[in-house]
Amino acid sequence: MVRKDPLHSEQKRMSSAAFVEDASRWARALVSSESRGPGDLENAMRRVERRHGIPYRTLWGLRYRQPKDVLTSVYFALQAAYDAERARQLKALQHEIEIEKAAGRASSNSVHAAQALLDSDMGGSDEG
Repeated sequence: MVRKDPLHSEQKRMSSAAFVEDASRWARALVSSESRGPGDLENAMRRVERRHGIPYRTLWGLRYRQPKDVLTSVYFALQAAYDAERARQLKALQHEIEIEKAAGRASSNSVHAAQALLDSDMGGSDEG
């Protein structure tokens, strides 16, 4: 007699929820970074689709109607896109810090705060 293991199915449901939560968080961050302001959400999703190849309907679904599970291909595509966007933003921040230092404002509080953020992120803090 084969019995369904309730603990195993509960563990699977919990792990699926964690993957969906990660995917949803990455999708929101990507769309947010692409958004140009109020009313631009749909267009931002379309730009993310073009830039990273993540279907608009997937982004929409993760935002408005979270699925019970997420395909591994979607999960890893979102993770790669999120990591790429994060690296792009860190590079832009580094560039801004260099501009401020070149302008003689290396001692400003904002430059110190930005440098601390960059150092903490580069030092292995990956919440990704």
